Amino acid sequence: MSTILAPRPDRPLHARIERAVREDRARGEFKVHRSAFTDREILQLERELIFERSWLYLGHVSEVASPNAFVTRKVAGHPILFNRDRDGKLHAFFNTCSHRGALVTREKHGQRRAFYCSYHGWAYDDVGKLISVPGKESMAPGLIESGDMDLREVPRLAEHCGFVFISLDPNICDLQTYLADAGDVLKLVSEHGERGMEIVGGTHDYGMAANWKLVQENSADAYHTTSTHASYLEYVQSRDGSRDPVDPKVRAGWARDLGNGHAVIESEGAMPWGRPYARWVTGWGEAARDEIDAIAHGLVARLGEARGRFIALGDRNTLIFPNLVVNDTLAVTVRTFYPTDVDQVQITGWALAPVGESASSRDRRMRNFVEFFGPAGFATPDDVEMLELCQEGYRNQHAIEWNDISRGMLKEIPAKGDELQMRAFWRQWHRAMQNGPRG
Repeated sequence: MSTILAPRPDRPLHARIERAVREDRARGEFKVHRSAFTDREILQLERELIFERSWLYLGHVSEVASPNAFVTRKVAGHPILFNRDRDGKLHAFFNTCSHRGALVTREKHGQRRAFYCSYHGWAYDDVGKLISVPGKESMAPGLIESGDMDLREVPRLAEHCGFVFISLDPNICDLQTYLADAGDVLKLVSEHGERGMEIVGGTHDYGMAANWKLVQENSADAYHTTSTHASYLEYVQSRDGSRDPVDPKVRAGWARDLGNGHAVIESEGAMPWGRPYARWVTGWGEAARDEIDAIAHGLVARLGEARGRFIALGDRNTLIFPNLVVNDTLAVTVRTFYPTDVDQVQITGWALAPVGESASSRDRRMRNFVEFFGPAGFATPDDVEMLELCQEGYRNQHAIEWNDISRGMLKEIPAKGDELQMRAFWRQWHRAMQNGPRG
C-alpha cells in the first residue's frame, strides 16, 4: 500500500501544492487534500496562476447584439465594460476612468455611444477613446489626444460560437487551442437554434459559504442526484409518471475528458425530465407533443441524424476550466463562479435559449430553468446546503485529510456517475498551480 504524504501547514507553499493532489493509476486511487479548500495562501496563488492566466467567460454576443449595446460585470474581481461599437466590433475594457479611477459606468446594461465618468465628467467613446475633458485648457497640450489616457482594453478577447471570453494574460494561447474538445460541445449548444442562441432576461446572482472549487465539482456530479435531489425526482415522477427510455438505443451516460482541464458528462434519452428542444414528457400535455416532435425532426433535418438526435434527446453538463459551466439538460444554463474568500463564492447564472423559439417552447424552457436551476428552485438550495456542509466538514481535516475522487478510474469508459470530470479539473489545477513562484 502506497504512502501519501500530507501537505503539512508548516511546509513551504510549493511543497503543500505539490502534495495536494495524489494519483495512483495502478490502484485506481485519486486523492485531493482538503487544505486545497481552506488554505488562504493557496487561494491567493489560484488568483495569480489560474484566474489571471486562463480564458474566462465574459458574456454572450446576444447580450450586446446591436451597435452601442453594453453590459458591465466583474470577471475575476475586475470590473469589465463589454460593448459592441457603432461598427459592430466587440470590446472589453477595464471599467475604470484613466483620470482618478472611478467606474466609467455604473449601469449594468444599456445603449451608449459614449461613457461618462460621473466623478469629474471625463467622456470616452465606444472604442474607448478619451473625447472630452471638462476644463481641458488646464491640461498640457496634446495630452488628451495622445491616447495615453484612453480606456484600457483587456489584453485578450475572443469569441467561439457566441460565447465570448477574455484573458488577462497577453501571452495565453488562442481560444480554440485552449478550449480543445470543449469547443465542439459549445458548438453543439449553439446549434439548438437555427437562428442562433440568446441570453434570456437577467441574471441569477447568489453566494454560498463554500470554496469555489466545490461548485465546479458539483456542477457535473451525477453521483449526488438521487440523494441530494430526491425531492425533484419525486416531483417529476408524480407529474410525469415513470418514463420508459426513448427507444432501445438509449445510452445511460458517460464522461469525457475534453483536454486542458475541461470535461463533460453526457447521456442520450436516459433522464426523466423533459427538454424543450426536444424531449416530450406527459406533464407538458398532449397539446405540446406535436410541437416538440416537430422541433426534433427539424434538428435532424438541419444537422443530420446523429447530431440532431443528440441535441434533441441528450443531456450534457460541461465544465470549462476553471469556472464556466454549461448545463444543457432540462434547460440551457450558463454559470460562472468566483471566490471572494477561501470559504465564500459568488455565482452568476444565465438562461440561454434559441432565438425565435415559440412562446410555448420558451415557457416550457423557463419553467424548467426556474424550478430546477433557479436560486429558489429544487436544485440550488439543495446544492448550497450540501456544499456548505462540505466546507464545514473540512474543519476536521486534522482527522480526515483527503477527499477521494477515485470513482471510475479503472474503467475504460467511466460512467456519468463516476468522477473522471473532477479528475480532469484537478490535474489541470495541479499543473497550473505548480507553474508559479516557488516560495
